[in-house]
Amino acid sequence: MSQPLHTSPPSGKQMLSEQVHAHLRDAIMHGRHAPGAALKPQDLAKQQGVSLAVVREALVRLVGEGLAERLPNRGFAVPAFSDLRWQQIAEARRTIEPVMLRMSIERGDVDWEARLRAAHHRLARTPTHVPDEGEYYSDAWAEAHRDFHRTLLDGCGNPVLLETFDRLWTASELARRLSALRAPGRDAVGEHRRLEEAALARDADTATEVLTRHLTLTAAGLTDHNDAAPT
Repeated sequence: MSQPLHTSPPSGKQMLSEQVHAHLRDAIMHGRHAPGAALKPQDLAKQQGVSLAVVREALVRLVGEGLAERLPNRGFAVPAFSDLRWQQIAEARRTIEPVMLRMSIERGDVDWEARLRAAHHRLARTPTHVPDEGEYYSDAWAEAHRDFHRTLLDGCGNPVLLETFDRLWTASELARRLSALRAPGRDAVGEHRRLEEAALARDADTATEVLTRHLTLTAAGLTDHNDAAPT
């Protein structure tokens, strides 16, 4: 008879690193570290009362999530508005997600339709901003937004593609928040409504066109800030 597997409890360093990671992630997401701002491990270690190794481990995780970048010989920083990687992520999403949406429309069943309606209802009813959370949109809206987009695509039934979506979504979360500040007049509510309507109508051509434009506007909100041509 095989013995049950036992996992070791997290070490003190791992727990501290998790706490520092969560603190820094929240600070970056809510604009307390501005785009382009340096994230100096020595200063952060002193502020958090932890070792340099703990802070570096947390920063490396943030780099992997697209919420920080490693600067050659200069430590770490919050990605700047002009970060080419964000435009590359946007290009990847515009390439992959319309294909996944077509697959969802072709393969999605009644349960998928019901989940999509529920996800859109939640998104439409969730306040975009909460005073205590600063100028960026609220954490609750961010989660409802992610759930709507993932539900829109999970009818494709391909877990590998959905894992790719999850990685790209995390890597582009800060870009969405920054882009929203640059384009305050954007009709995001209408864009999401049209996405839901076209998907439920099984109109793949319209749905993918709306999705592609939706993704392009997010990237353009950043490039326009730098007087660059929209993608």
